[in-house]
Amino acid sequence: MDLEIRHLRVVCAVAEAGSLTRAAASLGMTQPGLSAQVRRIERLLGGALFERGREGAVPTSLGDLVLSRAHAILPGIDQLLADTDRAALRAASPARVRVGSVGAPLLGHLLLAVRDIVPWAEVTARCQYAPAPLLDDLAAGRLEAAVLGDHPGQELAPRDGVILHPLVTEPVFALLPADHPLTERKEVSLTRLTEEEWAVPRPDSDRTREYWTSVFALADRRPHTPYEAEGRQLIEIIRAGLAVSLCQATFIEIPGVAVRPLAGNPLWYRHVLAWRRDSPLAPHGEAILRRVHDGYLSGCATGTTYARWRERHPHAARDARG
Repeated sequence: MDLEIRHLRVVCAVAEAGSLTRAAASLGMTQPGLSAQVRRIERLLGGALFERGREGAVPTSLGDLVLSRAHAILPGIDQLLADTDRAALRAASPARVRVGSVGAPLLGHLLLAVRDIVPWAEVTARCQYAPAPLLDDLAAGRLEAAVLGDHPGQELAPRDGVILHPLVTEPVFALLPADHPLTERKEVSLTRLTEEEWAVPRPDSDRTREYWTSVFALADRRPHTPYEAEGRQLIEIIRAGLAVSLCQATFIEIPGVAVRPLAGNPLWYRHVLAWRRDSPLAPHGEAILRRVHDGYLSGCATGTTYARWRERHPHAARDARG
């Protein structure tokens, strides 16, 4: 029999436990089985390694020598095994993970989760206003994961090879100039809001404007929409006091604009996480969802308009994992 790494681990376990009985329990072995193995190791090394007595197992001088060498060798072996495991996993995983996102508050949390799961990979991200092109890229293998979103009646269509997981559905809020008279109210009537001039996104595959228009039609309203803009340009129009608009409930309020809930919550937005079934992230889907969902909730736990709304409507926001 040749000396093996496992033999050194057995000797260290006996010395650490101080008795064969306790060492056997820690190693998941029977005491007779461990005793037989220790005797075989001692025959291999040419002498007794422990003195057995009522006080337990005490290393002999030969045992001390073996233990000193084992304590020097085993940490290096353990590090070698850990390094080779990581190298094998790295070789089986891609060097880059590509993430896409619409304008939503989940991207940062998703990127952090991905970096924790595949820390050796280069993680890249790109953003678009509309979810449809990102979904196309997922289906075509040009992205591994994405933050998407949709509205009631406009749910994203399933795609082969792509997992769509709704995370949370939140109300849509009013976006107003900071000095607008409606900011004095806790909630704003959509009917009253449609009497103002509006800034709206352009009609495209995002379908946001289509959704807004359908809700206006149900209320028998047709607001005047002289401004067509998105992102920073839309916000600047609002800040200038020229128009009103709508925004996600998690919109980060900045100087010059104000966010107010809509009375009756007539509009909703659903956040969706998506990844490819063959993505290296797929086996970690539950962990990613948990991380991103917890990050979303932490952002809602501050003194924001949305946080106050959630306190007043504890059962209204539909958290898919809540």
